[in-house]
Amino acid sequence: MKMKTLTVNAIIAALYVAVSLAIPALAFGNLQFRIAEMFNHLIVFNKRYFFGIVAGVFITNLFSPLGIYDLTFGVAHSVISLGVVLLIIPRLKSETHKMIVTAVVFTLTTFIIAYELVLVYALPFYLTWLTVGAGELIVMLIGIPIIKALGKRLNLATLLN
Repeated sequence: MKMKTLTVNAIIAALYVAVSLAIPALAFGNLQFRIAEMFNHLIVFNKRYFFGIVAGVFITNLFSPLGIYDLTFGVAHSVISLGVVLLIIPRLKSETHKMIVTAVVFTLTTFIIAYELVLVYALPFYLTWLTVGAGELIVMLIGIPIIKALGKRLNLATLLN
């Protein structure tokens, strides 16, 4: 990995952690509004942002009250969701459409997090999936204009070239 790619991904990971842990009550549990999830939209600009996003999730989940569960299920959710997004978005032309697809994929795959919470807290699966998914969708939709604006300002599509 080039030094520039490594540096940018380290910054993304650090920002993900800082934003997540700024309000930890919103980052963990069955009612989640993990604001840093909007960084998942970076994958639309360049697939090499994958590493910074996943590293941010991993480091953030080191601070989770659910410990190894969040490390396993949270990182799996991100890796799987980013992988699915990378398979779908090359077929789309519009940046906005790509970001909407990213939001939908991440929302639908929150069943992984719901299953984790069922294992840990014995919560009802579908209700938990609904609440976690709703939080994910809200954050991801709010993140679209924010990340688009950052994308133009920082030229995220070519930043790693």
